[in-house]
Parts: sequence; C-alpha cells; structure tokens
Amino acid sequence: MVRPSRGRNARKLGGVDTTTADPLVGRLLDGRYRIESLIARGGMATVYLALDVRLDRTVALKVMHRSLAEDPAFVRRFIGEAKSVASLSHPNVVHVFDQGTDNDVVYLSMEYVPGKTLRDILRERGRVPAREALEIMIPVLAALGAAHQAGLVHRDVKPENVLMTDDGRVKVVDFGLARAIEATNQTRTGVMIGTIGYMSPEQVTTGGADVRSDVYAAGIMLFELVTGQQPYDGETPMSVAYRHVHDTVAAPSSVVHDVPRLIDSLVAHATARDPQDRPADATAMLVAAVEVHRMLPRLTDPPASRSPQHSRPHTMPPRAAPAHTMIQPRIEEAPPPRRDRFRVNWFLVVLAAVMVVAVAATGLYFSQRSYAIVPDLVGKNIAVAEQNASTLGFKIVKVAGKHSEKVAEGLVLEMDPAPKTEVESGQTITLVPSLGPKRVLVPKVQGMSEQDARNAIATAGLTVAKVRRLQNLEIARNTVIRTSPQVGDKVKEGAKVDLYVSAGMVMPDVGGMPKDEAAAFLGQQGFAVQVAEVDDDAEPCTVIAQSPKAKSEVDKGAPAMITVARCQQDFWQWWGRDNSVDGDDGGERESRIVPQVMGKNINDAKAELQAQGFQVRVRNLGNSGVVRYQRPAPSSERPPGSEVYLWQ
Repeated sequence: MVRPSRGRNARKLGGVDTTTADPLVGRLLDGRYRIESLIARGGMATVYLALDVRLDRTVALKVMHRSLAEDPAFVRRFIGEAKSVASLSHPNVVHVFDQGTDNDVVYLSMEYVPGKTLRDILRERGRVPAREALEIMIPVLAALGAAHQAGLVHRDVKPENVLMTDDGRVKVVDFGLARAIEATNQTRTGVMIGTIGYMSPEQVTTGGADVRSDVYAAGIMLFELVTGQQPYDGETPMSVAYRHVHDTVAAPSSVVHDVPRLIDSLVAHATARDPQDRPADATAMLVAAVEVHRMLPRLTDPPASRSPQHSRPHTMPPRAAPAHTMIQPRIEEAPPPRRDRFRVNWFLVVLAAVMVVAVAATGLYFSQRSYAIVPDLVGKNIAVAEQNASTLGFKIVKVAGKHSEKVAEGLVLEMDPAPKTEVESGQTITLVPSLGPKRVLVPKVQGMSEQDARNAIATAGLTVAKVRRLQNLEIARNTVIRTSPQVGDKVKEGAKVDLYVSAGMVMPDVGGMPKDEAAAFLGQQGFAVQVAEVDDDAEPCTVIAQSPKAKSEVDKGAPAMITVARCQQDFWQWWGRDNSVDGDDGGERESRIVPQVMGKNINDAKAELQAQGFQVRVRNLGNSGVVRYQRPAPSSERPPGSEVYLWQ
C-alpha cells in the first residue's frame, strides 16, 4: 500500500490538532493510558498525547486505524515488530515503551517528543544549506545504522518520520510499522508498501526492502533538504514509481547551483538504482556523510579562526630583543689604543652567539605550532561526536557518564576544553556522556515493619510521603501491606512513596445499631461481646455507646462492651416525647411501613427509602456497597420524616 504524506495541517508529535472532536480523547486505555488530546492523523494511525497514570509520565500513543486493528495478521505482526523495536535503544530513535490492545484499539506507547517534523521545517523554511542538511542527516543515519545492526529495516524513511525537538535533537520514528502492514490483507493484491517519493527501485518492482532501501530513501531525503523538492514528480503515483525504476536521480547542483559537488557525489552514491552500488548500510553512509561534512567550508568563519600555518604571529618573547642591541660595548672617548694592546671580549662574543641561536629557535618553535577551534559537541550523539572530533585531528577521552534530566542517554553532556575555544591542534578533548535521567526502583518492603520499610526506601534514594493504616485480618498489625508506586516501578531519585500498613483488627462503629444486630456482628468479627442496658432518651434497644471506641486498633478476640437504651419501653411513648405530629392538638399520627432493603445496593436502597419520605443515614462497616443492616427493622411503622440508618 502506498502511504500518502500527512496533510498540511497535521503536526506529528508537535502541535495539537483540535479541529475535530475525537471519541478517544478522555478515554482510559487498558486501565493505564488516559488520552489527553489529538496530536496528528496519518495514513495508518492517529497519534495522541496521553498520560501513563501508572508511571505518571506523558507519552505519545499511536493508535492504529480500525481497518488495520481488525486484521488478525496485522495485529500478530504488529506485536512482534513492537517487541523488536522496543529493544532498540538509541538516542536518535523514538523509544517504544509498550504495546497493547483494548477491545477494538491497537496501540503503541512511545516517548513523547515535543517539536516539529522535518516536513514541517521544510514547509516553513524551504531548502537548507548543505552543512545544515548534513547535520540533520548524520543523526538520522546514526539511528538507521543502529537499527540495521540490530537486524531492523525501517522501510519508510521520509521527513514525516524525522522529528526535530525543541532543543535541537533529531529523532526517527515508526520503525517496523511498514513491515507490520505487509501482513495485512491490503498487501496481498500486490500493492506497494512505503511512500512513493522515497521508494527504492527494488521496492517498486518486487516489494522487497533491505537496509540499502533505507539508504536510498535517505539519499532522496538529502536531495530534498538541499534543493527544497523531491527529485521526481508526476501526475500519478505510478508515474513517479516508474521514474524511480528507470531514471537516475539528478545531481542536486543541477537544481540549485550552489550545492557543493561533494553533496552531488553523496546523493548519487546513495540513490544508485542497483542496490549493490549503494553504501552497504546506513552506517557506511554515515561515515561518508561525516567526511563530507568535515570537508565542506564553513558558511562564516568565527573571528578568532585562522589557518594553522598562520595561527600565531612569529613574535619574540618580550625580553628576546635582537642580540646586537644587547651586546654593544660602550666606547670611551679616549685616544684609540694601540693595535698591539687590543683584546677581544670573548664573554660578549659567546653571549651574542647564544642569543642569536635562542632567537632562531624561538621563531622556529612558534612557526611549527598550529591551532584549531574546539567544536561544539555538547548534545550530539557520542559516536558522531567522536568521529567529528577525530576528523578534525583531536584526541578523544571518554570518562564515566553522569545522569541528566535534560540530556538524553548517549549524548554528550559535558566537554573539556569548552566549545569554540582555540587550542593547539591534536589536543585531547574529554567527553562526559549523559546517562539520561536517573531512575531508581521502588524496593520491595512488603512484610517489613514500618521503620524497616522507611529505612529501605531511604537507602534506595526515595522518601516516605504518607503512611495509611488499613484493617487487614490476614497481615499482622504494623506490617507493610504494599506501597504506591508499586514495587519495581522506576521513579525519579528522591520521589515520594506512600506506605500502606496493616492495622490488624479495627473496632467497627456500631453506634445506633439495634442491640441484637450489633452483638451478632461483633461476635462474627471475633469479639467477646457484653451488653448493658441503661435508661436513656435514645430509641429503645439501640446502641448508645461502645468500648473500645470505634476505629481504634484492637487485637482479635478482645472483649467489647456495648451499651444500649433500655429495650422495655413503649416506642410510641418514646417517639411522642419530642416528635409530636400536627402540633400539640393530640391529632392522630400518620405512619408508614419501612421497606426491606437489606441485601440491596446502598444507592438503590437509599433512593427507595427517600421516595417513601424517610431520611437516610449511611454508616460503613466495610464499604461493601450492599446494605447489611438497617434500623428501624423492615416492616416496622415510622412517621414520615423519620431517620432510617443503613450499614454497609
């Protein structure tokens, strides 16, 4: 299938397209990824900005179009390719975190890269200078080279699949997706896979692709960068495909005359129609591109730059003045001595000779030294940085890396000497690679005491935030049940971790329950129950006090005392104390039957009672969501407006 380029208004991993409502926005996929907004729509997938609620990080979620997700062959190949790509770790490759399905949704979870696609930049700027084009292509080729060495072929290299981050990094996306498409029903009729403007001759004629097909597409992309247009156009895709097979890509300088001939040669080598005539893989093309970049002249030399042979003026040290000015003897104004009395001052002669030799040696020393400007390698791929520095004649030393929240793993974090300083040619440059953001694993502390768990978490470089005590009859009191985030999750150093600790048995709140139900429930929980009746104004035979207090932590089998209002009193006499109906005229009381709601959903029960005119109070014994007890008892009579208590 020919993959069309994305529309002009689509932005990939950059701006958010909000022109149309999307049913997936707001949905929680697989119980983990909450979709926040739409980023871009493409030929095979739609990309969303999402939040991984488990790890609390922003990701890009690529959701396959329904026509692909419904194809079992595609889903099988897609999962296999996703696993292969996830193992590819390279700073110029958009990292794949996860893949999954959620009913009719097939998705990839990827690193979110804010910025623009290379296509966006070409639309905004048009063609770019040769050196800048190579500085874009070198990390692209580094990413492709890493994939080729891992046995992966991209199959769809084009500007839409190259991302330019806000801080100047280059990332390649969509590895393996085109290969997954080959498994679909859409390819079984001989339709081509790829984007026609970048498709190699062998992809057009046979549908096959290998690492040299990626090299061909990279050559086409370099042509487009330096000229602002693709080498072939036509009225139909098939006419463009025909030209890929039968024509030779023109030299970029024939389109834009100031393109260097070195670029012509690099493009010609990469886009040879016979795969055997191209670089063996992207790494081979990377080496060639780095060499061309080294040989191209700079657009503007920095003010301090000079050619090596003229990098230092041949000046003398301040005290190294010409010898004859330092050894002139002082002549006395006396009659000239007789010739037979003249003596040579050999000390001054030797001194003069030594000074002449010193002056000559100093000049020779400075004339043979050369200097160069230290390149700026910070933020570049470490391998590319080494190559660049070596081609300029510098020696490279790599030291132990450092973690950084801002610079990705595998890029240069620091260097010494500083960039753009002038040093003697051949000097050693020390590079400090970035290890990427430092992440630590949440340690396993289940089964530990609270203090031991705190110590283990502190040793891991994390901090304890909140400690929550939960009733748990299976785990001993004061023992850690679990943590949040969970054990094994990767989090930032110093991140906060919540502890959930067993409170053992917790004294239930049975206040207001009927005596028999309260005694029976506490007995079921393992308490030794004692009941005391006292005279009280509360409703007869209901709990008015308990010991231990509600929600206090107790040992299993502990004694429990409940105090109830005396049962042997007339209910209507009790009700009439403070709840007269129709004033004090002694009128007849209206009453209603309290319905049976035990065993029902708590919300349904509450609605049913309120419809009968009762006020409802809900109390929790275990938050089961189902009514376990009620007061007054079912089928008893109560006046409208009476309170009915429900325990769940």
